[in-house]
Amino acid sequence: MTHFFAHSGDPADLGTWQTLPDHLDQTAGLAAAAAQTAGLSRCAELAARFHDFGKYDPAFQRRLHGDPTPVDHSTAGASLLLDRAPAGPQRLVAEVLADAILGHHAGLPDTNGSDAARARRIGRFRQSDPVPADITAATQIDLAPAVAEIIGKIRPGDGFDLSVAGRMVFSCLVDADFRDTEAFYASLEGRDIPARDWAGLQDLLPALTGAFDTRMAGFGASDLNRLRSEVLRHIRAQAALAPGLFTLTVPTGGGKTLASLGFALDHAARHGHRRIIYAIPYTSIIDQTAATFKDLFAGLGDVVLEHHSAIEAEQPGAEGRDKARLAMEDWAAPVVVTTNVQLFESLFAARPGRARKLHNIAGSVIVLDEAQCLPRKLLLPALRMIEVLAHHYHCTVVLCTATQPAFDSAQLRQGGLPLAGRELAPNPETLAQDLRRARIVQGGPMTDSDLVAALGASHQAMVIVNSRRHALSLFEAARSEGIDGLIHLTTRQYPTHRRRILADIRDRLKDGAPCRLIATSLIEAGVDLDFPRGWRAEAGLDSIVQAAGRVNREGRRAIEDSTLTVFEAVDDPVGGEIAQLAKAMRAVARTRNDLLAPEAIRDWFDEVYWRVGPERLGQPMVDAFGLSRSGTDLPYRTTAEQFRMVEDRMVPVIVALEGAARAEVARLDVAEISSGKLARALQPFTVQIPAKDRDTLIRNGHADYRRADLRGDQFCVLQTPSLYRAESGLWWEGADYLGDDALQTFMS
Repeated sequence: MTHFFAHSGDPADLGTWQTLPDHLDQTAGLAAAAAQTAGLSRCAELAARFHDFGKYDPAFQRRLHGDPTPVDHSTAGASLLLDRAPAGPQRLVAEVLADAILGHHAGLPDTNGSDAARARRIGRFRQSDPVPADITAATQIDLAPAVAEIIGKIRPGDGFDLSVAGRMVFSCLVDADFRDTEAFYASLEGRDIPARDWAGLQDLLPALTGAFDTRMAGFGASDLNRLRSEVLRHIRAQAALAPGLFTLTVPTGGGKTLASLGFALDHAARHGHRRIIYAIPYTSIIDQTAATFKDLFAGLGDVVLEHHSAIEAEQPGAEGRDKARLAMEDWAAPVVVTTNVQLFESLFAARPGRARKLHNIAGSVIVLDEAQCLPRKLLLPALRMIEVLAHHYHCTVVLCTATQPAFDSAQLRQGGLPLAGRELAPNPETLAQDLRRARIVQGGPMTDSDLVAALGASHQAMVIVNSRRHALSLFEAARSEGIDGLIHLTTRQYPTHRRRILADIRDRLKDGAPCRLIATSLIEAGVDLDFPRGWRAEAGLDSIVQAAGRVNREGRRAIEDSTLTVFEAVDDPVGGEIAQLAKAMRAVARTRNDLLAPEAIRDWFDEVYWRVGPERLGQPMVDAFGLSRSGTDLPYRTTAEQFRMVEDRMVPVIVALEGAARAEVARLDVAEISSGKLARALQPFTVQIPAKDRDTLIRNGHADYRRADLRGDQFCVLQTPSLYRAESGLWWEGADYLGDDALQTFMS
């Protein structure tokens, strides 16, 4: 009898190799289990059973025995499903499953277009099917159970619904394939798979809720804390409401982060959700929120996953041991704290590593903290994805912010969400008045010299500008004037470093020490700082209001003395999107004297959202997914390229200046330690930079991939320590023409 293998073992002992039927059976079982919460078990099982059908190709078997000739093994199973499916619903399902199979190494394809699209790949394969005819003839396929599942996940003619179902199946397949491959090679090499079996949220809920209640009971009895407690009680009382979409509108300083967590815990206990996901726009808030949750649940074991650095570079077409070494995060933790970029770009991703986590989003309570930060150009596809998760995949989504955007379908007429009657907070209008602690004033044009003078005259104050470049130049100008207590905070600094800086700022503010902070918008949404006054460069009104929330946050000062001055940055004028948002802010300021009033915020969101029209809010990305009697048109790959929250692709560089970071980098040499575990450990020591700039650093010897032979292109480590400065973080500009000696002189 001829044996067909999926993965090779000891060349001298075929008994150590994994047979193809075993791999297909085991992957199918894992995929079906992963898809249960999404309600797509039969679909995922069927895709998994045929994902490696092309390994029956004799050429692939020769490859396992050492023939280096590349072999496409991902098309055969997709072609077989499409050949066996009659027109109608079965054909539709076959196309969705075929896309998952075609993409399980190279990524989800478009239906039409490039040479990598489904139509062209299937057309080329059918010209010379290499799978033995007797194996194909003996293979039985039953699409009916999968059809029943898919039909339940789409509304009539809704191609976007269908695309999300396809993404869920793809996620389950990729995750199952990875796990089975990892388990085989771990067993072959006599090593244990690193423990990462998270406890289930439902099992943990009594302990988590107990820890939460204990912490809330320990807050002081100030007027502000009493108001926060009333808000919390009201919000938690809404947990019995049916799962779905909610808004939570609480002004800055009203305790909305902890209130939303209390709601999420109670709501999950009532409705059986299996994890809580916090998505946050800025890494600085992730640092703070994850630290708050970890401290809150200390002593309860591994509960909170903090995921933002995206050390997940993949080798396209990775197979065998290479696949098992990829650092891919699956979000199986009971509580996940991540970025908007990670959440939404994963939901629209085509790449296997990023899409692997999607099935674990099903059945979650998702809190979109600072929901107003969703980018305008991607707004409608993002909102549509939120709606589908709530409608079809048992998700509850809370839009949590101090400045609730106009996402309601009554305001955002095309693509809005059904949010009427779903506000969790008690009377947001009254709360806005009760929690007011600062005022906004107009400062007019201000030069950098004006700002430096204003900082110098203020014992404690902050200046927020719109670009890292401006923040750094302003910091250097202020430092040249000898201003005491000067601090610069930037995303160029790695997370552990930023946490120390923020702790120092809080200590200075509390102790009355000099503290003059210059930063970008990374501090203005959710960062727990309390300055007496501040200056904010013109931007959107949502940013202005958030910045005002860092002034007199704890309400210890008179409102009249607690000012945020909005100014026109003469030396760094804004352009592009920020200029448009600032223009809308000025238009509202001409008709509303009080920019902190809920009416002003509503006017501004109306101005920047529904008046611009659906085309500029990303509606074409929603409409691109087609479903008709003639079949599907699912542009997965094109949409993944278009759905970019950050224009330049950002990639991580590890800054191993601290002992803890150096120790983790050294562990990259240990083959038995998984890349995923190391990626999580190194995440607090990474800085995200544009991909082209990282390439420049590598080309000039300032960074390199540590143990590329073992880890591939996943762990890029800074090799020139002088490129990192405590005051300004990682400096990558100029690395193309300056050597190490020149850099040290240039940066001194």
